[in-house]
Amino acid sequence: MAYLETLEKSLYSLVTETSTNLPKDVRRAIKAAKEAENAGTRAAMSLDTITTNIVMAEDNVSPICQDTGLPTFKVYTPVGVNQIEIKKAIQTAIAAATGDAKLRPNSVDSLTGKNSGTNIGAGLPVIKFEQWENDYITVKLILKGGGCENKNIQYSLPTELEGLGRAGRDLDGIRKCILHSVWQAQGQGCSAGFIGVGIGGDRSSGYDLAKEQLFRHVDDVNPIEDLAKLEKYIVEKSNTFGVGTMGFGGEATLLGCKIGVMDRLPASFFVSVAYNCWAYRRMAIDIDPATGEITNWHYQDGEKITFRDEVKQDNSDNKVVELIAPITEEKIRSLKVGDVVKISGRMYTGRDAIHHHLIGEGVEAPVDLDGQIIYHCGPVMAKDEAGNWVVKAAGPTTSIREEPYQGDIMKKFGIRAVMGKGGMGPKTLKALNEHGGVYLNAIGGAAQYYADCIKSVDGVDLMEFGIPEAMWHLSVEGFTAVVTMDSHGNSLHADVEKSSLDKLALHAERVF
Repeated sequence: MAYLETLEKSLYSLVTETSTNLPKDVRRAIKAAKEAENAGTRAAMSLDTITTNIVMAEDNVSPICQDTGLPTFKVYTPVGVNQIEIKKAIQTAIAAATGDAKLRPNSVDSLTGKNSGTNIGAGLPVIKFEQWENDYITVKLILKGGGCENKNIQYSLPTELEGLGRAGRDLDGIRKCILHSVWQAQGQGCSAGFIGVGIGGDRSSGYDLAKEQLFRHVDDVNPIEDLAKLEKYIVEKSNTFGVGTMGFGGEATLLGCKIGVMDRLPASFFVSVAYNCWAYRRMAIDIDPATGEITNWHYQDGEKITFRDEVKQDNSDNKVVELIAPITEEKIRSLKVGDVVKISGRMYTGRDAIHHHLIGEGVEAPVDLDGQIIYHCGPVMAKDEAGNWVVKAAGPTTSIREEPYQGDIMKKFGIRAVMGKGGMGPKTLKALNEHGGVYLNAIGGAAQYYADCIKSVDGVDLMEFGIPEAMWHLSVEGFTAVVTMDSHGNSLHADVEKSSLDKLALHAERVF
């Protein structure tokens, strides 16, 4: 029994560390991106927020990003170790970490939409076992959020790619696919990101191989010479696209690329790409199979960048507008793309379930939304000793999922501003122009930074949808975001997508 209790504690520590403390190699990559960025830009401001958030998450022992993803474990065991016991211990640790607000409850029944509240459900968490000849257990964990997971992409060669033309069944075709995968993510996966690439296999094993590459160290070198060259090439060329941090434009679009290869069927040639956000949360531990104790933490090589003494960017040249809801149409139409807003007062969260609900015929909103701000956010919540809800993490979710609903809901309920990350499409842009609304881009992954701006939770509606999908009533101060779509038909996201496509096309010529 002592072994199982110790094992559960070790796994709980792994989950907590992965969720709250960014690994050393990832921190170094982010620091390098920050040093390369042009001062005074929106991208530089975003990187300032990101590094502040990293410090706060570590200090608070709270999630770096509110979307703690779908926990995926890779477990290596010596022959004779009881894998059933390890699986039960992982499930216990996951449920405990969720109860302690180290993880957001993300396990949703695909048929009923019901959230288990524990991150335990059919097939979740994902646990993959492999036996090996070592005499210790290694447990690897990656927390990959839904925003970046949705930007995964798989190519079947040969194929035609926008901006790059034909990609054939050769190394050059692979190169084109990987470049295209970075471009298509834009800011929706919380760039600057990291990618794992799987060449070959079938559709499922190719994705497994791609995700497995994300467990490699950022600064390692591929043992296959051609792939080592390609990894370096992809990072260098991707950073010429101008997509930049959060898709705001800038110098840092990709922070790392790792490529694996496996055999394939003659009839199939897949290139699978797993996109990961800047909040690159993966960790691994070695465990003594006799005691359950941790004997080694991985990713501990090299300098740990703390970001505690970083000089903040001077953003005084950016126009800053104070917003307090309810907001008038006149005030909204005075805003332009590029303006920085600071929100105080009330805002309401609303994600996929809320939007699907509100668009229903005859459905009324639980509160008066006229002139209000809807925040695309699924927060991590906990109750204090008095039984009151408090926000533990509250960064933005990817907004494009709400594109089918957003414009109609704004008009129906009089909403003046929607806020999330990654931007929205032409239907929403048209509605912003007709109705008088704006899209505000918060900094993706900055869950601690924004939680600190939330001063109280004043209510909640539609809790039957689960904590991430409920409508939370939040009082905020100094909540900062950037206007990236305005009421005059302007969209920074559309502009960056077009300009980056032109730069992508410069790499269509054969290289390999």
